[in-house]
Amino acid sequence: MAWFRKEKKPLKPEDRRDLPGDVFEKCGACGEILYREKLAENLHVCLSCGHHFRIAAPDYVGILCDDGSFEEYDADLESGDPLGFADSKPYPERIQAAVKKTGRKEAVLAGMGTIDGVEVSLAVMDFRFVGGSMGSVVGEKIARAARRAEERNVPLIVVSASGGARMQEGIFSLMQMSKTSAVLGRLHEAGIPYISILTDPTTGGVTASFAMLGDVNLAEPGALIGFAGPRVIEETIRQELPEGFQRAEFLLEHGMVDRVVDRRELRATVAGLLHHMVD
Repeated sequence: MAWFRKEKKPLKPEDRRDLPGDVFEKCGACGEILYREKLAENLHVCLSCGHHFRIAAPDYVGILCDDGSFEEYDADLESGDPLGFADSKPYPERIQAAVKKTGRKEAVLAGMGTIDGVEVSLAVMDFRFVGGSMGSVVGEKIARAARRAEERNVPLIVVSASGGARMQEGIFSLMQMSKTSAVLGRLHEAGIPYISILTDPTTGGVTASFAMLGDVNLAEPGALIGFAGPRVIEETIRQELPEGFQRAEFLLEHGMVDRVVDRRELRATVAGLLHHMVD
């Protein structure tokens, strides 16, 4: 495909002695040492084993959308502190740390763009922002993205990456599950396509709401997808879980997702689906 290249072999450990730390990165799956430049060209997929590194929300926008077509919406929405919550640190301090880390005000990037010429409403979650947790602002931005799709009669695409509901907001966070599910129900009644893309990890209340409600549910290879974590489930049922449990491939085998798609094929796959659903 024209938009990525796989030209050079990964860098071997014995070849990295004189390289600065910002030049290479170690694959967490196979341990291969990779040139960061080549890794980026390969969309942050390991050139040795195919492991999909986690990437930020703007990276998915760049992968999916036509060049220059994306326009962000609702960028100024930011979380309050309705419960005055504090654990090891006050909730507002956690939010400010996440803002400083990501340069964004919340854990989802939403807007309008085109994919292979098809206009879409797109929302992408960012795991770097408080674990991609869903608070009231995340739920509101997802709901607004769905409403824009309904108003403009264009497909909705949501890329999920989340540890679940944001405990610092209590019931305000849990309410987002029903809110997002309700607006997606309106899209379904209107016959407007919704494509859900699940990345590593997609868990908790996000999985239990909008992430699994797509007309088509796609997942990246090896993505952890589930509600409760494997350790919690094993301790609850007192049984050992099957190998690969809650990974994308396991869910595909059991009918929970429709297709596992390599990131390098994601744009072409989504474009093909959009043309089939819209044309």
